[in-house]
Amino acid sequence: MEFMDVIQTRHSVRNFIDKPIPQDVLNDILEAGRSAPSAQNRQEWRFLVIQDKKRIESLSINSGLIGLSNMYIRKAPLIIVACAETKKSIKLNKQEYYLVDVAIAFQQMMLTAWSYGVGSCWLGAYSEEKVKKHLNLPKSFRVVGMSPFGYPAEEKTHYTKALSKFAGSDKRLDLDKIVKYDEWK
Repeated sequence: MEFMDVIQTRHSVRNFIDKPIPQDVLNDILEAGRSAPSAQNRQEWRFLVIQDKKRIESLSINSGLIGLSNMYIRKAPLIIVACAETKKSIKLNKQEYYLVDVAIAFQQMMLTAWSYGVGSCWLGAYSEEKVKKHLNLPKSFRVVGMSPFGYPAEEKTHYTKALSKFAGSDKRLDLDKIVKYDEWK
C-alpha cells in the first residue's frame, strides 16, 4: 500500500475477526512506536501489550463507568495501552510534551498496523485512574491512550455502527477550512 493510501484509508475499527496478529507484524508495529521522534529524544513512551483474552475482557469491564462504551475491545486479539513515563518528560511552551510524544508514537504504530491490514481504534473513553490501578501501572505513568488491534471483520454490529456514527469519524473538513498561508485572514 502506498503511504498516502495508508493514511487516507485508515479508519477506526471496532469489529475484529478471531485471527492473531503474527509476532513479526506486532514487532514492526512496536518498532514504529519506538522509532518516533520525541522532544529532546526523551522517549518517554511505554507500551503495555495485552494479549491474554481474560485480561482483555477484564480491562473492558474495569476501565471505569465511561469505559462501558469500550466493550467491543473484548473481540480484539490484543490491546496496546500507550503510556508516558512522566519523570522523563519535558515541559516546553507551558506544555507537557509527553502528550505530544506518545501521540506521535501511537499514531505511527496505528499507521504501520494498517499497512499490514491490522485495524485499530484510539480509545479515549476510560477512567485513567481505574485503568492504572487495574493494570498495576507505576504512579509516574500517565495513560495517554489505548487501542485494540486486530484484523477487521467485514460486518459491523449494531453496537459498533452506533459508536462509529456517534464519533462522526467519516467527516473531514476541507483543506481551505484548516489551512491558511502566511497569515490567518
